[in-house]
Amino acid sequence: MTRSTAENLIRHVTLRQLQIFEAVVRQGGYTRAAETLHLTQPTVSMQVKKLCEHMGLPLFEESGKKLQLTAAGRKTLEVSRDILSRLELLGSEISSLSGEMKGELRIAVVTTAKYFMPHLLGAFVHRYPDVQPRLFVTNREKVLQRLQENQDDLLIMGRVPEALEVEATPFLDNDLVVVAPPSHPLAKKRAISLKQLAKERFLLREPGSGTRLAMDKLFAAQGLTLEPYMELGSIEAIKQVVMAGLGISVMSQHNLRLELDGRKMCILDVKGFPLRRHWFAVHASGRKLSLVAQTFLDFIREEGSLVLHE
Repeated sequence: MTRSTAENLIRHVTLRQLQIFEAVVRQGGYTRAAETLHLTQPTVSMQVKKLCEHMGLPLFEESGKKLQLTAAGRKTLEVSRDILSRLELLGSEISSLSGEMKGELRIAVVTTAKYFMPHLLGAFVHRYPDVQPRLFVTNREKVLQRLQENQDDLLIMGRVPEALEVEATPFLDNDLVVVAPPSHPLAKKRAISLKQLAKERFLLREPGSGTRLAMDKLFAAQGLTLEPYMELGSIEAIKQVVMAGLGISVMSQHNLRLELDGRKMCILDVKGFPLRRHWFAVHASGRKLSLVAQTFLDFIREEGSLVLHE
């Protein structure tokens, strides 16, 4: 970039234009971005058009009804997110200098963490009422996409991505247990073997989920193949099918409090279970956490287990 080009961008490109452009990309269109920012659709379109003019290159190319970023658009998005992220961090650091614990806390979690994360956020906000939590619940693929796009302060998952440079902090045990309806023939058995378990009708998540990978690995280590009776796309669906007596499954014990207390399900006594895993709080390597995010990370690491077992 020449000096004259840089000076032109400094004089004419506004932070609001960068914010609007980033929202259009994140929301996948002008209308949804306008709703998110509480602006009119024509205003959003006009600001993006002005930004394109200042850049001297188109930022989007039409591909049917879907917006596609050009090379210039991808670079502008990268810089926009960096600038906006740094401003948010500045705001947090200014607050910390005055001793105030306030501001947004953006947390994205994989679907299976939705059963406990609201309780941790609730306890944290009770202690720091000026913190504004933003919780995004989605599948692992989208959580990883949000991580790459630097959209959140922290991401909660049960399996740390190996292909990305991240810092991961374990903060909570994630025990996987075998569950069945209380009327199941194995409910009163003790020390059930994996070989015996493999004969049962297994209800499992789709291939690629953390629980499914853990189960496949465990059975393969014993020379066994786990053949699913049914594959379902959500924990709630599996719960209902288990309670209906159609089979058994493996789930995180954190997700079963209501069903176990209500005697709708029981935990089977299986050799090698529970499988001890962990929940991790993840962020990109090198990303400096805001005061609020760092305080929340310390909170869940030091007190998360106590909060959930009160």
